[in-house]
Amino acid sequence: MTIADDGPAGGGHTELAWFLVFACWLLATVSALGALFFSEVMELPPCTLCWYQRIFMFPLVILLPLGLFPFDPRVVRYALPLAAIGWAISVFQVLLVWGVIPESIQPCTKGVPCSEVQIEWLGFVNIPFLSFLAFTTMVALLVAAHYRSKP
Repeated sequence: MTIADDGPAGGGHTELAWFLVFACWLLATVSALGALFFSEVMELPPCTLCWYQRIFMFPLVILLPLGLFPFDPRVVRYALPLAAIGWAISVFQVLLVWGVIPESIQPCTKGVPCSEVQIEWLGFVNIPFLSFLAFTTMVALLVAAHYRSKP
């Protein structure tokens, strides 16, 4: 049965939803490993907002595969709020780094400033932006999986 073949029980939709959740799990795993690489190998201390984003990213690495084997489309119900809250925190941090949000609102009063850019590639890709991209993609994948899992 192919992804395009719906079959008698809507199997094509289920296969595509499974693939979308699997892609989301891969992205969450790569993101979690990347965060650990930056902090443990490169010894870049995470700021407070980075810790909050990790709180919502790391559980996805365990939660998503639990819904894949066997596939349970309800996994989206539990994973999407984690990804959406992580996305909101990442948006706040990106706006803080870009100077859209004034520094007086910064939640990072101790330790590493949340607006500090420790790594920057191509003049605009930094760690907070990578987190924003990861959470945005995960939210999109989970929303698509939700709609694809319906018969």
